[in-house]
Amino acid sequence: MNLEILINNDIKSAMLSKDKRKLEALRAIKAALLLEKTGKDASGGEIPESVELKLLQKLVKQRKESAGIFREQYRPELAEEEEYQAGIIEAYLPKQMDLDQLRIEIKTIVAETGATSIKEMGKIMGIANKKFAGQADNKTISDIIKEILGQ
Repeated sequence: MNLEILINNDIKSAMLSKDKRKLEALRAIKAALLLEKTGKDASGGEIPESVELKLLQKLVKQRKESAGIFREQYRPELAEEEEYQAGIIEAYLPKQMDLDQLRIEIKTIVAETGATSIKEMGKIMGIANKKFAGQADNKTISDIIKEILGQ
């Protein structure tokens, strides 16, 4: 099912159940989708699934970073709200890959490309980003590649 339709249906159900916290997170997703849809790169109003995944990952990352900042500033109530919204948004992402499995898959990519130094990280990142789109964030992938190539 199209993400936009799914979000709209969930907004309706959140409105009916009067769940204001969930509704706020869903509206943030809808707003980001609308901005992407009407942006300069929009092709016929349809957003490709890969772009939707990147958009959702970006929203989750923003929420988690904000929560971290709020915790540092001793504002746990605001941090909890950001973490709650991140959890709602994450529900629309594919299941995140297990770190051990991700490490094994990246080692396979490194072996296939024949990369031996950190200078070849860009080539591996390109392949890994396409393969694990939505299943792992770029920072995690990058850290694992650095760990493997740094040996």
